[in-house]
Amino acid sequence: MSHTNEEHISDRLQNALKELQNPALAQDLWHIFREQHFDGFLPEFVVSHLCKKYQMSSEDLALTLLSIAACYANPTISHFSVGAVAKGESGNFYFGANQEFCDNPIAQTIHAEQSSISHAWMRGEKSVTDVFVNYTPCGHCRQFMNELNSASHLKIHLPNQPIQNLYHYLPNAFGPKDLKITNLLMDREDNGLNHDTKSPIIWAALEAANQSHAPYSKTYCGVALQLDNQEIFKGSYAENAAFNPSLPALQVALNLIIMRGYEIENITRAVMIEHPISLSYRRSGKNLLNYLGNVELEYIEV
Repeated sequence: MSHTNEEHISDRLQNALKELQNPALAQDLWHIFREQHFDGFLPEFVVSHLCKKYQMSSEDLALTLLSIAACYANPTISHFSVGAVAKGESGNFYFGANQEFCDNPIAQTIHAEQSSISHAWMRGEKSVTDVFVNYTPCGHCRQFMNELNSASHLKIHLPNQPIQNLYHYLPNAFGPKDLKITNLLMDREDNGLNHDTKSPIIWAALEAANQSHAPYSKTYCGVALQLDNQEIFKGSYAENAAFNPSLPALQVALNLIIMRGYEIENITRAVMIEHPISLSYRRSGKNLLNYLGNVELEYIEV
């Protein structure tokens, strides 16, 4: 089975843009994506420019972009692509799409909403105000979003549906506040981990571990992946009050590579830094990397 979608992201984007009702908007979007090397991201000034030029709201633009975001999906198990757009408090748009990995436990899957939110988080966004998705969020994603620092006022947008807040979809929610957790996902974290290194990739993994959100297990974990062009991508562990919707650090880093328009087959080095208490992601991370390619996981316990 294929590890990822075999068609290059540029081809998938071109085909999806041809389906947009407004060919001028499609052409503008193509130029933007091509100039930024198919990065699934639109900064606020580009969003504002497009909305003004085409006399549309940012909400309408985000909904229009869902089919474009779905191009980043790797539905190698379900063959069902889901696209999402997270709008940050900055006004930036962050694309997301479902990522699936054959020959691994199905729980390793990244849902589209998780993809867009973790994409925003890893790019330094401090909070997400809106999540746009082309299908109703599943219970797993509703619970994942309940961990956010914006959960109480987070707006969920679906095509041809009224805008609703998260708690419309998750009434009587159980979450971090029930467990007396005050530092929420996307709040600033500094877990105080230390490791003496001059290696850029190890330092990046340490930064990611210190940024990780793990208030329940205290198992802080960060991953750094280096591509053959020497670029490094970080992923931080995002833990959840309901445990199962937690998103491992390796998946967060892999997702970032995909959403930035790169190929995971180009990973040449992988480092995990972990402070294991009652659990560890070392084994599952090693297994997933072995499936994706001939890259060994370098593991450092701190």
